[in-house]
Amino acid sequence: MTAISLTDVHHAYGANTVVRGVGFDAGPGTLTCLLGPSGCGKTTLLRLAAGLEPLQRGAIAIGGETVADPARGIDVPTEKRGVGLMFQDYALFPHLDVLGNITFGIADRPRERQTWAHLALERMDLAALARAYPHTLSGGQMQRVALLRALAPEPRVLLLDEPFSGLDVTRRAQVREETLALLRETGVASVMVTHDPEEAMFMADSLLVMDQGRIVQAGRPADIYFQPASAFVAALFGPVNRLEGRVAGGRVDSPLGPFPAPGLAEGTRAQVLVRPEGLAVVAGPALNGACPARVDFARLLGRSSHLRLRGGDSAADLVLEARVPGVFLPDDGAAVAVTVDPDQAFVFPLDG
Repeated sequence: MTAISLTDVHHAYGANTVVRGVGFDAGPGTLTCLLGPSGCGKTTLLRLAAGLEPLQRGAIAIGGETVADPARGIDVPTEKRGVGLMFQDYALFPHLDVLGNITFGIADRPRERQTWAHLALERMDLAALARAYPHTLSGGQMQRVALLRALAPEPRVLLLDEPFSGLDVTRRAQVREETLALLRETGVASVMVTHDPEEAMFMADSLLVMDQGRIVQAGRPADIYFQPASAFVAALFGPVNRLEGRVAGGRVDSPLGPFPAPGLAEGTRAQVLVRPEGLAVVAGPALNGACPARVDFARLLGRSSHLRLRGGDSAADLVLEARVPGVFLPDDGAAVAVTVDPDQAFVFPLDG
C-alpha cells in the first residue's frame, strides 16, 4: 500500500510557477527526501501535501484516500489528512510544558497513547524535562519534543521541513541518528525536505533531487551520488573540479587523463567533473600516467586534509581542490602526483 502519492502536481504564486508536474509515491516505513537548492519548490510540495496550500492542479492521496484533487473538487482539511507536521522553527506552544506539547493532539485518545508519550520521553532522554517549558530547552531538545508531538497522533505520513537546520554540527549528527531510529521503530512514512546533501544521504531511503520546480533525478542515495544524471546533480553533492574538452574517439582527454564519454557525439564540447575526494594525491614525481602538480596550500580539516593544487608541466593552468583522508600536509610548493578515482568523475555536455 502507498502511504502518500502525488500525481502531476503543479503550483504557482501569481505568475511564478514553483512546482511543475511533480509526482512520486512513498510507502509505509520509508523516508523520502526532497533535496535541492533554495527556491526549487521543496517546501511548497510539503505544504501542498499537508493541505496548508490549496492544490491548483494534480492530485494527492494519503493512505489510499484522495485528499486533494481540484478537478474533482476535493480538498480535505489539514486536520483530517492524517499527517504529522514538523517544520524548522519547531513551533512549540510556549504556555505548555514538554509533556503538554507532546500530548496536545491526543488528549481525547485512548490511555495507551498517553502511556506512549511517557515512554517516548524516556526513549528520547527527555523524561527529566517533562514539566519544563520550551524556553528552557536547547535546540536539540526542542527538536525532539517537536518530533514526538508530530508522532503522537499516529499520523499516516510525517512531513519534515529542514528539521535539523537550527542545530550545530555536533548536535545535528546525534539528533538525526535518534530521529531516524525512532522513525524506523514507528514505521511511519516520512517525507523530508533538506538542502544538505550529507543529511539526505544519511536519512533517505529514496532521494528526489529537485531543480526549478521539477524532479530531475530520483533513486537510492548511493545510486544518485555515483550515477548523477547531470552536472547540476553531480555538483549538488559538494564542490567539484571542472575540466573542459571535446569528445574524440569516444573520450575526453584532459591533464588528468582520458575519460570515457558514452552517448556524446564526436566533437561535442564536454565538461569533466571530478569530486575533490576523487583525487588521490601522493608526494613525489608523477609516474605511470599520473598528473604532476605542486601544492599551493594544505590544511587539516580534522578527519581529512584539504589541498589546493596547481598543475605542473603542460597542465600549468590547472587548479585542483583535493580532499584526502587523514593527515596529509605537504609543504607549499611541494611536488605531488595526482590520479583520479573513475567512480568520482563524470562527463556531461558543456551546457548540461
